[in-house]
Amino acid sequence: MTNPFSPDLFQDRVAVITGGGTGIGLGTALMLAKSGAKVTIASRRMENLDEGHQRLQEVGADHLTATCDIREPESTQKLVETVMERYGRLDILVNNAGGQFPSPAEALSPNGWNSVVRNNLTGTWNMIQAASVVMIPAKSGTILNVIADIHRGFPGMVHTGAARAGVENLTKTLAVEWATHNIRINSVAPGIIRTPAISKYGEELVQARRQEIPTKRLGTITEVAATISFLVSPAAAYITGETLYVDGGARLWGRNWPIDEPSSPVKGYGESS
Repeated sequence: MTNPFSPDLFQDRVAVITGGGTGIGLGTALMLAKSGAKVTIASRRMENLDEGHQRLQEVGADHLTATCDIREPESTQKLVETVMERYGRLDILVNNAGGQFPSPAEALSPNGWNSVVRNNLTGTWNMIQAASVVMIPAKSGTILNVIADIHRGFPGMVHTGAARAGVENLTKTLAVEWATHNIRINSVAPGIIRTPAISKYGEELVQARRQEIPTKRLGTITEVAATISFLVSPAAAYITGETLYVDGGARLWGRNWPIDEPSSPVKGYGESS
């Protein structure tokens, strides 16, 4: 029986974490490394990896830092090739890289839509496809996709809501198709988590959303990293195709988008005008 609290749970395992230089990605990299994993953290720009490199050095982790533009298949393929040259295997892929910005749907430009969907959906697929070239022949691997709290849609960010929903379906689909290759794939959907990136939304908006969370607090990076670490571990060997929400129950309660009265009266079907 696998002990999920073993200090060497990931001994000799090799993990790749995209968006691994800060926030949830770095928290996950550190947690895996402290349990024995060899980790590669990747980001589009090397300067985004400086903090992660330093933190991983401090804990004595065997690690790589690498640039990767997940939007480009050639870049994701190169990342996997680099990992294989260094370690000779790839056991765990954590798709954490992504990005979005708040916007009402009617104000969203075609470029805004395309850039977010390309990053969050197509980029995730590019990484999965690159990793599959190694994992399928090895008949082993686990993939974890970090998405978002899309349980009730994603008002205010329709672009990322659509992209993340696509990733969730990708998770379910590949869990079935690749079960024969002994590859597991799951998703984690964080709610409002206190990360460095959250500051761009403004503290007023963050506190307003906090009021809609049953636990009345924001989540922590460590709480999400622990969930990811469990799902990619041998302790979760019989879990695949699932999305686990780490949101303090926010998906079950509260109002996440104000609805104003219509600008003109709306009559029901059959009512006289």
